[in-house]
Amino acid sequence: MAEPTKYISQQDLSKHNKRGDLWISIQGKIYDVSHWIDDHPGGELPLFNLAGQDVTNAFLAFHPGSAWQYLDRFFTGYYLQDYTTSEVSKDYQKLVFEFSKMGLFEKKGHGVFFSLLFMAISFCVCVYGVLCCDSPWVHVGCGGLMGFLWIQSGWIGHDSGHYQVMTSRGFNRFAQILAGNCLAGISIAWWKWNHNAHHIACNSLEFDPDLQHMPLFAVSSKFFNSLTSYFYERKLNFDSVSRFLVSCQHWTFYPVMCFARVNLFAQSFTLLLSKRKVPNRVQELLGLLVFWIWYPLLVSCLPTWCERILFVVASFAVTGIQHVQFCLNHFSASVYVGQPNANDWFEKQTSGTLDIKCSAWMDWFHGGLQFQVAHHLFPRIPRCQLRKISPLVSELCRTHNLPYNCVSFWEANALTIQTLRDAAFQARNLSNPIPKNLVWEAVNTHG
Repeated sequence: MAEPTKYISQQDLSKHNKRGDLWISIQGKIYDVSHWIDDHPGGELPLFNLAGQDVTNAFLAFHPGSAWQYLDRFFTGYYLQDYTTSEVSKDYQKLVFEFSKMGLFEKKGHGVFFSLLFMAISFCVCVYGVLCCDSPWVHVGCGGLMGFLWIQSGWIGHDSGHYQVMTSRGFNRFAQILAGNCLAGISIAWWKWNHNAHHIACNSLEFDPDLQHMPLFAVSSKFFNSLTSYFYERKLNFDSVSRFLVSCQHWTFYPVMCFARVNLFAQSFTLLLSKRKVPNRVQELLGLLVFWIWYPLLVSCLPTWCERILFVVASFAVTGIQHVQFCLNHFSASVYVGQPNANDWFEKQTSGTLDIKCSAWMDWFHGGLQFQVAHHLFPRIPRCQLRKISPLVSELCRTHNLPYNCVSFWEANALTIQTLRDAAFQARNLSNPIPKNLVWEAVNTHG
């Protein structure tokens, strides 16, 4: 005689959300991933952030079909009581399976080959220009070209972290270390740690590291309450220094983006030298060491200090374009305070992202970020397929009355600056809390 099916309520499931006692639900079945958290390829943060919840949509988004075979070892024998699926989730899951049948998750195109070829040629041209040319203008131009090389290496690192861009896992890892650590000086381990948290907690002011730029920037006046960053595990203090910097952030945004790379260098070493568990730590550090040998050596070959400084500034400033692109997709979108909720995961992804209109010939420039909504909903879809699936995503949003924001590159910049300006004016007004008038108050309210 078969044993009766055992059920657990959503309330009881939500209690299993601590280290050593971490349960999740996928399609109504309950899984205990307490001991899997240290081996989870996506790191521990995604599991912690969604612990004690039904994570079906997030699981489908981030895991290939082969991952289902490993779930049985974590099955508790319990099922979620009164498990239901919303209409938008049903349609989303249909699209996931439809794209899988069409083979879109495997059709990666030749973009990676051309990107690597461009990077190789650019690197050789930069080295030749520095070593064999005497013109200062050529040297500055080589610095700018180095910046474009780093932008392309950033797209390779981004894509290879989401899906396998090469023919095997070993080659994929090689591409990550080469493009990220060796050529750009940014740890791929840091990127994965940061970016996975961003995707799961998209635009949560407390859980999404891509919005936590205090004391330099605040996209919402909610930061003025000194929120806690659960990613960095520290308080984001809004003190007099923060107030001053935030109050002029709409003026400092682009200059800071020109040198945002310095922060990524620091973040990479901070993680790799910390006590956190970092996969392949030695390999990551050796990759960074390669960068910090060849780049300073190349710069030192320039004849004067003036040219060396201009070379570095040019390479950093051009790469700043990419740092601006990272901000455009989220800074002006809807934000919220609190832990991400897996039950409205689809809705949070659409409301927290912004698409950029562009012609197909400009796809190389945006690196897939122009289809940010589609990328957030289907992060394993290769970049070359995003233009194909974007209309289907737009239609799904329209069917369920969900936001699908899409503007030009220039409009996205304007919206971002307006968001920063609104928060800056509110920061200034904290010293004089009485609003100037109702119109001023309405115009300068955000978030």
